[in-house]
Amino acid sequence: MLTQDALAQALRQPSDSTDEPGDDRPLRPIQHYRTLWISDLHLGTPGCQAQALLDFLRHTESDTLFLVGDIVDGWQLSRQWFWPQSHNDVVQKLLRKARKGTRIIYVPGNHDEFARKYLNNEFGGIEVAEEWLHQTADGRYLWIVHGDLFDGVIQVASWLAHLGDNLYGLTLELNRHLNSQRARLGLPYWSLSKYLKLKVKRAVSYVNDFELAVAREARKRGAQGVVCGHIHHAELRDVDGILYANDGDWVESLTALAEDPDGTLRILHWAEEMAAKPARPRPPPRARKPRIKTGV
Repeated sequence: MLTQDALAQALRQPSDSTDEPGDDRPLRPIQHYRTLWISDLHLGTPGCQAQALLDFLRHTESDTLFLVGDIVDGWQLSRQWFWPQSHNDVVQKLLRKARKGTRIIYVPGNHDEFARKYLNNEFGGIEVAEEWLHQTADGRYLWIVHGDLFDGVIQVASWLAHLGDNLYGLTLELNRHLNSQRARLGLPYWSLSKYLKLKVKRAVSYVNDFELAVAREARKRGAQGVVCGHIHHAELRDVDGILYANDGDWVESLTALAEDPDGTLRILHWAEEMAAKPARPRPPPRARKPRIKTGV
């Protein structure tokens, strides 16, 4: 089994090929942004929606891409190794973007806290930082942080966080089976865990407390806003005079935060993007001409 250090070492190595593989070509128009933020990919878990994430990476381009924590799930990998080809494809796609000029800044979270040992280093063109201060095109400063340091459960009772992570994994497993049946019926993707969170009063209170805590810290740092992840709840709103932006996740909501060239921020709901803009069919492969041998 690979260790977390070995995985981090592997991420330093670029792909052998600089060419796009044949099945990596975009099937819809590419959307261009000044900045993109994604977090909570949880690569290394069955819950990671790697195919949808690859679709997002193929059909978006940006000057800067922030990876706002929980990119690789070290908690899950320390219990049981799970790393299908699609997860490796995501890593290679990110490395390829960095190689082609996208500035990628990786701010680790609690599930990939092993990467915090590599702060202020660069792997394959990806910069690792504890936090970041980003200036938008219209002059606002946004503090970029994963957000786990403002989660009271993790800071006070880490064992409870691990227990909750196991229960969350069971919910995602049920969610996968449910959406498999919905897909067969022609119904769109639906998040069971997101529905449960919004229905449980304590969960709603937890989200509100988290948003208020990170907004207050952003104000202390002199920023006009904060971008974070961690709680798997995409949001873009004013919190006590501070712009609070959460880019969501890629196990449930399939969301990202985007900055347009003029500085406008908006949340991208990628499940809706894929449903509203069906892919063009791929052209059939060219038939190979038979080789004709000459001579005896």
